Amino acid sequence: MVAHPKPCYVTPEEYLERERAAETKSEYYDGVIVAMAGASPEHDRIAVDILRHLGNQLERSPCEPFSSDMRVRVPTCNRYYYPDVSVACGGSQFEALVGVRSLLNPKLIVEVLSESTEKNDRTDKYDCYRTLASLATYVLVAQDRPRIEVFTRQPDDTWRHEVAKGLEAVLALPAIGCELKLADIYARVEFPPAPTEPAAE
Repeated sequence: MVAHPKPCYVTPEEYLERERAAETKSEYYDGVIVAMAGASPEHDRIAVDILRHLGNQLERSPCEPFSSDMRVRVPTCNRYYYPDVSVACGGSQFEALVGVRSLLNPKLIVEVLSESTEKNDRTDKYDCYRTLASLATYVLVAQDRPRIEVFTRQPDDTWRHEVAKGLEAVLALPAIGCELKLADIYARVEFPPAPTEPAAE
């Protein structure tokens, strides 16, 4: 049996120094740097339209939207993530380490799902994001069909799961005083054709 060497532990400071000089983004998982894969056109279209529609609704509000270039720090899990969209309210708070700022208090986080990221978005990231006391809403957006899941923190610290599906649906986001029409979010997305049933003999 061949023993594979374990990756060397990288400190947050070392990661952020590398990230500041890097041409592509990487996330940080408790000492391990994980390169981010490129996104599909559909992924980008959905993320951009979500950011645009939330930004329009949040003008002159105490909440501030951020794109996927804003890194989020999750201290409890020792993680740095780049969510597709995040929103902070009541004043954005940042960790400033080695001169690099990372958001500490997102109230809402949006991740657009893909085959390579969906499992992590639903498990490890979901578990870590929930440790942020500021987070009230976690949103998972499909890119292959009009379907959005929303997880909402309840007063007893449990999370309610709801699903909006179909282009006629409207997703309410009361934590930030916004709503998203799925017809708007998926307006520029061409979905793959639905599988056809085999003809009866």
